[in-house]
Amino acid sequence: MLRIVKKSEISRRNSIIIRTVAIICALLVVGIFIFSLGLNPLKVYTSMIEGAFGSVLKFKKTIIKAIPLLITSLGIAVAFKMQFWNIGGEGQIIMGAFSAAFVALTFPNMPKPVLLLLMAIASVIGGGLWAFVPAFFKSKWGTNETIVTLMMNYIAINWVTYLQYDLWKDPKAMGFPKIPMFSDNAILPKVLGVHIGWIIALILVVLVYVFMNFTKKGYEISVLGESEKTAQYAGINIKNTIISAIFISGGLCGLAGMIQASAIANTLSVEVSGGVGFTAIIVTWLASLSAPIILGVSVLFAGLLQGGSYIQTVFGIPEAAAQVVQGAILFFVLGSEFFIKYRIAFGDDKNETSKNIKEGQ
Repeated sequence: MLRIVKKSEISRRNSIIIRTVAIICALLVVGIFIFSLGLNPLKVYTSMIEGAFGSVLKFKKTIIKAIPLLITSLGIAVAFKMQFWNIGGEGQIIMGAFSAAFVALTFPNMPKPVLLLLMAIASVIGGGLWAFVPAFFKSKWGTNETIVTLMMNYIAINWVTYLQYDLWKDPKAMGFPKIPMFSDNAILPKVLGVHIGWIIALILVVLVYVFMNFTKKGYEISVLGESEKTAQYAGINIKNTIISAIFISGGLCGLAGMIQASAIANTLSVEVSGGVGFTAIIVTWLASLSAPIILGVSVLFAGLLQGGSYIQTVFGIPEAAAQVVQGAILFFVLGSEFFIKYRIAFGDDKNETSKNIKEGQ
């Protein structure tokens, strides 16, 4: 009889070994797939690394992909720390971008620093309010936040689609469903060849780390995530903590939307999120909700995406095949998390759990 046994704790050494084995298995399996396409796996892997980090220009492209991923992951980490499963990053990014676009299109001639600041504030409020709705339902009636946040993604997507096709449609776009471009004052400036979003992202890593580890509210979020009964016993205001934490979570996602709309698209569109909201869930989980680790994982993940795009051009690999390579690698890496936290036991040995504890696995 097979049983899944939860590990009480695992040493850092064993954790590294499991992840390393997972990566090796991923490379072997993907290598077989690449070989079946008539290509040399080693050359493809080398090209992926080169495509992501092989030159200053390629590295900049990787960083540009990492910025929204990092900021969104930080936001989701705040919610996940409280065991509030925020699957609505996509919608919060879109509504943050919408709020920023409203300011940008309404006040196009406002001085650049003031306009950008107002856009950022609006995006945080827009994303925060979009996340506030499921947080309010959760705190008031105990609804399932996974379903509510997921469904609100589609509301946000269809709202911006409506704006593109009707309310905000650019009369100068020759009939195309397109929202007018932002003025130059609404475009984020560049620093070292990359838009200033990378500096914002690094600052947010520090702020989120300090907030979650050294503030009263961060402590309350952690306690509530561990046990609601413990939080009640400690005198923590459950409803207030849920709503404030999720507002912060959605606000960070909304800020990512503003950065993408301003620095990358230079306008609002339904593609502004680009699937980042869902990808950030994987990044957050792999990083164990730690802000500094999220930084590293975001860059590596962005490198995987950039490298995947690069090999399509170099080797003529179809997009679907490149996605198979990316997906297979992620499958093994995510699968390793199961073996870090659980083990498969055989038989009905009642001493299995105590044995597991003694081994410190």
